[in-house]
Amino acid sequence: MIYADHAATTALSERALAAALPFFRENYGNASSAYSFGKQARKAVERAREQVACAVGAHAAEIVFTAGGSEGNNTVLRGVVEQAWQAKKPVHIVVSTIEHPSILVTCRALERCGVEVSYLPVSKRGRVSSVSVIGALRTDTRLVSVMLANNEVGTVQPVAEIAEALAGRGIPFHTDAVQVVGHIPVDVRELGVTYLTASGHKFYGMKGTGFFYQKAGAELPALIVGGGQERGLRAGTENTAGIVALGEALTESCECMADEAVRLHGLVSCTVQEIRENLPEIRVHGEGGGHLPGLVNIGVPGVRSESLVHLLDLKGICVSAASACNAGTDVPSHVLLAMGYSEKEAMEALRISYGRETTEQDADDVVRAVVGAVEKMRAL
Repeated sequence: MIYADHAATTALSERALAAALPFFRENYGNASSAYSFGKQARKAVERAREQVACAVGAHAAEIVFTAGGSEGNNTVLRGVVEQAWQAKKPVHIVVSTIEHPSILVTCRALERCGVEVSYLPVSKRGRVSSVSVIGALRTDTRLVSVMLANNEVGTVQPVAEIAEALAGRGIPFHTDAVQVVGHIPVDVRELGVTYLTASGHKFYGMKGTGFFYQKAGAELPALIVGGGQERGLRAGTENTAGIVALGEALTESCECMADEAVRLHGLVSCTVQEIRENLPEIRVHGEGGGHLPGLVNIGVPGVRSESLVHLLDLKGICVSAASACNAGTDVPSHVLLAMGYSEKEAMEALRISYGRETTEQDADDVVRAVVGAVEKMRAL
């Protein structure tokens, strides 16, 4: 098997696994307990919090552990709305049209409750304009949310530029950085964001773990209540092993980030070049400008991507037709539709995403498999 869907999830790294193992059976104490056995777990949780804070340029007190990116996104959106409603204020939110479903579906749910939402258009390359953000603001705007990089096409958004445009307006700014953290440098101070969300399994940590950053002074009400964990911000017994793995995985990812980014950009460049030599008509969605390393989204005219994914699977190649959250739905990508592609073109999108274990030989095999599968489908 050749795994080329790292944007969907990654394998737990050996280093993260080794760090977490003792907290499954040996040091299994509850991190909220007052006795020394529990304090061992608490010490490990706080060490991981320091690791995360260091990795994203925050203070440890600004990091809250969650069960993943979707929970973090819901915490921010719903928390901002709850605060406004408690103050009996109307709520308007600004988001981009290419956000992850955990943002867009939450916004639709909030709209049914009376929240007003403005959805920002994007360019053909899948980029949000800071001008469009400012143009969408109103006196009752309580939050702007623009992802740091898109999970389907890999386009990096001008988040720092948007934050600068928002400066002095008193409007909180959130960015979904799930696809970015651990892969390209992230510094919350330089970005200028109020909130940032991330997920452990995207950077070789465990599934079911994540964190969000909330700037000091911008605290939110808890999404999950019933306990005093995470300083009262997220009830539930801490997943010590998962948190430890997350901290170690992020530290490891940051250590090899620069070299790995160069290598992955090279693999993607070669992949696109070689596919184009055989299939010159392909589209590369979001091509040009800032882009995540290791991820490319192509369109093959006349070839439905779901069929291509299944054919490649038979050859032992794992790629995707959309984000993992929408896989198997047989609907056009909302991201590509927002970028101006037709429904037919959006159904032809194939996402290839390489990772730490991907070799040059793997990339060559992916190219041959894609070209061969397309030729076979066209012959049929």
